[in-house]
Amino acid sequence: MQLHQLKPKHKNKSRKRIGRGGKRGSYSGKGIKGQKSRAGVITHPVIRELIKKYPKLRGYRFKNVSDRYAVVNMGVLDKFFKKDETVNPESLLKKGLVRKIKGKTPKIKILGAGELKKKLVIENCELSKSAKEKIEGIK
Repeated sequence: MQLHQLKPKHKNKSRKRIGRGGKRGSYSGKGIKGQKSRAGVITHPVIRELIKKYPKLRGYRFKNVSDRYAVVNMGVLDKFFKKDETVNPESLLKKGLVRKIKGKTPKIKILGAGELKKKLVIENCELSKSAKEKIEGIK
């Protein structure tokens, strides 16, 4: 047996043509008059207009800065770190001062709230202006 010799088991059922007299005559289940009763009608969903506006809303392409950084204050560093100890993302994770973000070690930003009385070595952390001034002021 070859491909051109194959025949279907069942006959194709013909599509029912409505609106031509008989059991589905006159309005053919479409009601009376109006846009939807006409042939070839295409209605667009109302929500489509809202969906089209979404990309232009504020903040569509920009992520929140707080999602990218874990924030630590100077007062917390003074409390948990000893003199001449290094402050980096890994040491902050070990001490439980920051958590992982999406399973990764986060970027750290140190803010100037609180007092720092010890000299610390800071690595791989970003500093705010006030934090930088306070760290440079310690001798």
